[in-house]
Amino acid sequence: MRLTTSRRGSVAAAFLAVGALSLSACSAGDIAGGDDNGDKTTISFLVDTSEASVAYGNGLAEAFNASQDEYAVEVETRPEGAEGDNLIKTRLSTGDMNDVFLYNTGSLFQALDPERNLAPVPDGSVDDVQDTFLETVKTGEDHYGVPVGTATGGGVLYNSKVFDDLGLEIPTTWDEFMANNEKIKAAGIDPVIQTYADTWTSQLFVLGDFHNVAAADPDWADKYTANEVRYAEEPALAGFEHQQEVHEAGFMNKDFASATLEQGLEKLAKGEGAQYPLLTFALGGLYASFPEATEDIGIFGLPGDDAAAAGLTVWTGGGIYVPKSTEGDELEAAQAFREFIASTDGCEAQTDAYAPAGPYFVDGCELPSDIPPAVEDMVAYFEQEGATTPALEFLSPVKGPALEQITVEVGSGIRSAEDGAALYDEDVKKQAQQLGLPGWE
Repeated sequence: MRLTTSRRGSVAAAFLAVGALSLSACSAGDIAGGDDNGDKTTISFLVDTSEASVAYGNGLAEAFNASQDEYAVEVETRPEGAEGDNLIKTRLSTGDMNDVFLYNTGSLFQALDPERNLAPVPDGSVDDVQDTFLETVKTGEDHYGVPVGTATGGGVLYNSKVFDDLGLEIPTTWDEFMANNEKIKAAGIDPVIQTYADTWTSQLFVLGDFHNVAAADPDWADKYTANEVRYAEEPALAGFEHQQEVHEAGFMNKDFASATLEQGLEKLAKGEGAQYPLLTFALGGLYASFPEATEDIGIFGLPGDDAAAAGLTVWTGGGIYVPKSTEGDELEAAQAFREFIASTDGCEAQTDAYAPAGPYFVDGCELPSDIPPAVEDMVAYFEQEGATTPALEFLSPVKGPALEQITVEVGSGIRSAEDGAALYDEDVKKQAQQLGLPGWE
């Protein structure tokens, strides 16, 4: 179920590592902090080598160190990908983990066996952290992480100049979306951009629709984990059905089968295509290549059937965790550092270190006044009660590797929505059985 890039990395990692630099692993103190900490209790903070993670790690450590005189944080880096995952799991199993570490939320967090390996966040220290994030780092009644980085939206990027020229309103229902598409097509513009050369981009009709699924059935994720509901049934089937409808109506660009992500972003920036279901982490590439279009691009959530429940599916940033092997003075320092991160001061440190691409998950955190319109659009969803929902991969460990191939087939008219959803149900069944989840025997 995890949305993947063409290099097979998870979406949660992908947006956190946009523009990743190739950095070599460093020992503690090589990036931030150092050995001249006097009588302070010093703790090590492990981050991956992506550009964003290193920037956040440095910025948070330096700001925390400057904010008080009792503790000092030193930053260490680890490789990305499978090598880094294995390093974390090995260190946790041997009790040799860093005092604090940055890692994924959702299903990958659950794979760390939090109740066995991690120290819960103390009561009261996450009061300002939004539920949208907390649900992704929860096991039982405890929360185990605080957020780092900003939200990524999974919805429909749109060209506001095209909308203004055609007198279109932002759709809040699927019928309104399809009616807009008719007008856009009549104007000689591609209504919906699809780029199946990069197969991962085909999945947004399904994965980005999860807010609507959860609005219709708030317990759907738990039922899905227990094998009590399926994608071949409503309300989850709607995402596949909508992708089929868009193709059958002729609303996609003619070169959808061969177009790449970069070509799709170009179509959107130039107004040759009006809408592009996608993750907002891709906006960095659009802004870099077409800076003149920055003010023209916004985002809205994939519409469902109920306008009153319209909202946005979001991918959370990383989480900051403390292993159970951290004890004594180091544990007190680690908890103080996490409390700092989950505060407005922590958000300010992150903003200073790395330009935010979305809203933070901490109440009271402010963004710069010059954020792009797409980020403003995302903030508006977060300011509405119940208008954001974490993507399913953050709420359930059940996922399958074949979704992007299946959605390419549905979006190309090769396979029906019903057949595609049923095939995906079989795909995730194999994964759930490998995990030994109850109810999937």
